[in-house]
Amino acid sequence: MLDPKQLDELARRFTEQLPSGLRDLQQEVEKNVRIAAQSAFNRMELVTREEFDAQAKVLARTREKLEALEARIAALEGTEKAE
Repeated sequence: MLDPKQLDELARRFTEQLPSGLRDLQQEVEKNVRIAAQSAFNRMELVTREEFDAQAKVLARTREKLEALEARIAALEGTEKAE
């Protein structure tokens, strides 16, 4: 998820592009843009980099275990057929 500083920067850049007449409403626009962006990001169910990295490590360990089990099963099946 984006941190509040990034949302503030996004809102600031958006309001800088407004015509001068609308800049009087800058604070209100920034607030609304920030709320809308936060709401959109929440609906996307984004995860942090730390959460993603943790899950990637879990997945890597799971794959290693699966490959080891597959090799073990293949070895056991091979010995059963030879008997």
